[in-house]
Amino acid sequence: MKKFFEDIKKDIKFKSAGPGKKLEDDTSTKPEVRPSSSAVKKTHHTPTEGAQRAGAAALARIEQQSRLKVHTSQDHIRNQGETTAKYCQPNLGSYVPTKDHTCLSVSGVYFTCPLTGATLSKSERDSHVKEAIIMRFEEDAVEASVMMIHTFNKDREKVKAAVDIISKYVENICKNPTEEKYRKIKVNNKVFQEKVRCVEGSREFLLALGFTSTMFPIEGQDEEEEFLVLPEQSPDALELMKERRDRLQRGEPVRAQLDRQPQAFAPSSNAQRFELPSEFYNLTAEELKREQQQRSDLVEKNAMLRTKAMREKEEQRERRKYNYTLLRIRLPDGNILQGTFYTWDRLSVLFGFVRDSLVDGWQPFDLFAPGGQKLVESEDVALAESNLVPAALLTFAWDEAVQADIAAAGGRSPTLLKPELLETIEQLN
Repeated sequence: MKKFFEDIKKDIKFKSAGPGKKLEDDTSTKPEVRPSSSAVKKTHHTPTEGAQRAGAAALARIEQQSRLKVHTSQDHIRNQGETTAKYCQPNLGSYVPTKDHTCLSVSGVYFTCPLTGATLSKSERDSHVKEAIIMRFEEDAVEASVMMIHTFNKDREKVKAAVDIISKYVENICKNPTEEKYRKIKVNNKVFQEKVRCVEGSREFLLALGFTSTMFPIEGQDEEEEFLVLPEQSPDALELMKERRDRLQRGEPVRAQLDRQPQAFAPSSNAQRFELPSEFYNLTAEELKREQQQRSDLVEKNAMLRTKAMREKEEQRERRKYNYTLLRIRLPDGNILQGTFYTWDRLSVLFGFVRDSLVDGWQPFDLFAPGGQKLVESEDVALAESNLVPAALLTFAWDEAVQADIAAAGGRSPTLLKPELLETIEQLN
């Protein structure tokens, strides 16, 4: 079985490399897939013929795709040069374009694959996750096909329709296990074509259940048509089919998680200066420069004419230009904690990030936005709604009453940030 998959992968890599290109060792780009928790305690068995068919069908989908080199080291990523346009925000004011990548506050936006643990750039993210899912077929074809259905298809309504129809197939088979008509799916059937086959991963799931592709002659014609046929199942096999149907219904998309890139900085007067890479923006470099120039020309002219509602509407429009925000938190000892967030993350995510970075994160604390506004963790408010995009410097303060009690008991910690952050502390340029 292992040789079966390796031969397919080598064939894919050969086609991807093209003529005249030297192939690299396959292990240099192959993501290391972490076994799922459900699979850790399982004894390894030789994959069934259904798993082999499902795996072959899935691998065939990426025959024309080249493998991406995946960076698994934060240090490697941070050391690589960036050639895209960059933007600076002096003192949280207007943005100034710069091409000097050495002044960036953060080198880019990165993600972590939940299946392999690899650190990925935005351009690598989707392709790597897809390849990691395909590789799951070697371990569990049902799990991999469920991941395909819920991850590879963006239209959630189509996914739901396909899952409902496949679930109905299983239900009919379990209720009528000896009825052959329920174990035969005509591939050219209109419902199957429009509702199931168009959903990527659905065929692989049926193959993993044990269906096989079989050609039958068309009555009265010299042609054949394809059916997916399932052999008659034992009572135990039928129960297993129900369990696999339930896995399909509970499936969720596999999404790469935003790497917040936590970083500590020594006390600095440059804490309010931000230089952001282009990944933080929904607009292109030229669009940003043009809009900034237009705003500068109209500021004085419109300052006295805009109502509060007009200003709030403009602020909301401005916030929609950003996907991510870079936040810094100034601590009582002067050190600065930095992290990357989605603009739609809630305040509770920010508080959780700070709490996880502290030695004594269990102690209550407050965060204050620029201007002194106190942020409330319990409020269901997005960072964008709190005017914390595309970057902001926050102020941290311990709860004074609790700190007084701790100090009286002699239990105050000499340091605030965890050792792993202090070991990599940097200076802000």
